[in-house]
Amino acid sequence: MSYVVGLTGGIGSGKSAVADLFAQHGIAVIDTDAIAHALTVAGGAAMPAIRAEFGDAVASVDGALDRAVMRTRVFADPAVRKRLEAILHPMIRDEGERQLLASSASSPYAILMVPLLVESGDYRKRVNRIAVVDCAETTQVARVMRRNGLSSGEIQRMLAAQATRADRLAVADDVIENDGALADLPPRIERLHREYLTYSHPEGRVLY
Repeated sequence: MSYVVGLTGGIGSGKSAVADLFAQHGIAVIDTDAIAHALTVAGGAAMPAIRAEFGDAVASVDGALDRAVMRTRVFADPAVRKRLEAILHPMIRDEGERQLLASSASSPYAILMVPLLVESGDYRKRVNRIAVVDCAETTQVARVMRRNGLSSGEIQRMLAAQATRADRLAVADDVIENDGALADLPPRIERLHREYLTYSHPEGRVLY
């Protein structure tokens, strides 16, 4: 398996924008959110177990997970989150491992994007390095409000369910500041990309 960089950050921090920039350098990106989405679309592999556990009310008319209904349940009862995670997390881990193995033949290192990496000791054991996308909480709230149309209260509940900014920074090997414009990111990712190529090269160096 290739060298793996765990990429994380709070909601609205800009993880996807950062991951896209690594992908532009030809680096494989394994996105656990995308895997979770694929598992919970209509006909997704996780839907039979989710419906058996929570009932048909958590499924939309087409059979996909009704995320609004599930989000309401999860924030109302922490036990519901644990039951949902018990179904999804093993499937996400298995598919993530499959994608990591497949990427090792063509990518010198891989980005494993895990929003809850800090909260999950299991994922922290599976990466060689942790990169945290960081910004102020006010920036996170403003971005999510623009992107998702959620209220400030809803976003604050999401933030409260995640690791704190301090917790993420405490485990970071690399911090990617993202309070500014999107145009500020490419040179930062270019620098990290070159560093990661060096770390992942078997002789510890890379010819440019």
